[in-house]
Amino acid sequence: MARIAGVDLPRNKHVNIALTYIFGIGHSRARRLLTIAKVESIKKVQDLNEEEVNRIRQAIEGEGGVEGDLRKDISMNIKRLIEIGSYRGYRHRRNLPVRGQRTHTNARTRKGPRKGTVANKKKAAAKT
Repeated sequence: MARIAGVDLPRNKHVNIALTYIFGIGHSRARRLLTIAKVESIKKVQDLNEEEVNRIRQAIEGEGGVEGDLRKDISMNIKRLIEIGSYRGYRHRRNLPVRGQRTHTNARTRKGPRKGTVANKKKAAAKT
């Protein structure tokens, strides 16, 4: 099993698909990395030899910005927005959608499950 950037790549998948398991590498970046490393994209991970794996590693290191470093950069950017008090930072702090989506009816994924209405609370208090 090939281990690149701290991630075990699945053995039975094509290399271009397996590279997308690494945080920060999508389909287009995986294709570009494979052309830089001169590795066929239709090859399976289990068919790669050590030399090809090393070339892929070097290509990823040359481009930079994957896994832990990228996650750290993203979290630092969000913390910076919160600290300077920007509108986007405020939305991050309140756990609301950041990019201008409506929240009156949607955004349940970001906001969480619906809270009960005030009328239901009054009825529950009256019964007891």
